[in-house]
Amino acid sequence: MSDARPVSAGDGGPGRPPIWSRPERGSRGPAPAHSREAIVVAAVALADAEGLAAVSMRAVASALGTGAGSLYRYLSSRDDLLDLMTDRVIGELRPYPQAEGDWLDTMVLLGRRQLALFGAHPWLLDVFHRASGVGPETLAWFDNCIRVLEPLPCAVTAKFEAIAMMTGVVSLFARREAAAGALSFAGVDLAAYPHLVAAFGQPPAPAPRADLVERTLRSLLTGLLAEAG
Repeated sequence: MSDARPVSAGDGGPGRPPIWSRPERGSRGPAPAHSREAIVVAAVALADAEGLAAVSMRAVASALGTGAGSLYRYLSSRDDLLDLMTDRVIGELRPYPQAEGDWLDTMVLLGRRQLALFGAHPWLLDVFHRASGVGPETLAWFDNCIRVLEPLPCAVTAKFEAIAMMTGVVSLFARREAAAGALSFAGVDLAAYPHLVAAFGQPPAPAPRADLVERTLRSLLTGLLAEAG
């Protein structure tokens, strides 16, 4: 059954204020049995356990022991719920590390925390890019990143681009980790691919001092920000 419901004149339609600026619940109806916070916690737990597709207004209401209709006293749609879920888990990136040392070290640490967050909540990969999901915790994250990058002389546009690119690259690493198995040429006849044959014939290189995630983030951020300065 769809989570959609008829839109009334009081819903405000597509131009309605974001969920963050709306009251916790409507002014009409019986006294609230649940809080918006409890609804979001239940939805996050459901998504963590069964995936984002399992999160419907009906399923969340069932987890709370109530009817789906009662949730509409707190939320206008499933999209509102997804926005609240996104912002809640992004809040798990707190407390932010202090930028007392090198800015690059701090940004790499922030990137690793993002990667861990995607690992803890794989469904976040499918919703974090939604413009409507930019809530208080997402803004706090950006604010903190700008704080870390404040000493750099480059333009603020370059800093925002670097933060966005870091998040994008981290999400690619998260998707790679979530994928089953790894790329392998085992059992493949490479005779028709001489460059691959030559590459695999090279002696193994010494193990790098840092893993691929760190090396990628350092190269990316340095290239975007050091040169922009």
